[in-house]
Amino acid sequence: MIEVILKRFDDPDDVTRFEKGVFETVTVGDMTIGRATYQPGWKWSKHVGPGLGEPFCSVEHVGMVVSGCATAAFADGRVTEMNAGDVFYIPPEPHDSWVVGDEPYVSLHFSGAGAYAR
Repeated sequence: MIEVILKRFDDPDDVTRFEKGVFETVTVGDMTIGRATYQPGWKWSKHVGPGLGEPFCSVEHVGMVVSGCATAAFADGRVTEMNAGDVFYIPPEPHDSWVVGDEPYVSLHFSGAGAYAR
């Protein structure tokens, strides 16, 4: 018999907190899904990178923006804005990210969540 597994971000398996943000994960089978919640003013290179000793994130991301707006800004100068409803792929190239505007940014991460902010 196949077992049904239900999990909720109200009770995540793991939580990583940093100034102006939180990254929560749940693991279902061998898949880790993440939820990022970042407040206005959050920036990866300021609020996550220093704790890891890294100037850029190099994790590959596949996800969907639930609310708000943020950027994916690559070391080569490319900048892309991601808005509510967008499904995104960010390659594992060095990139920064920050919240745009005064609304919190929330996204779900279907790939890369297990390695993010670690």
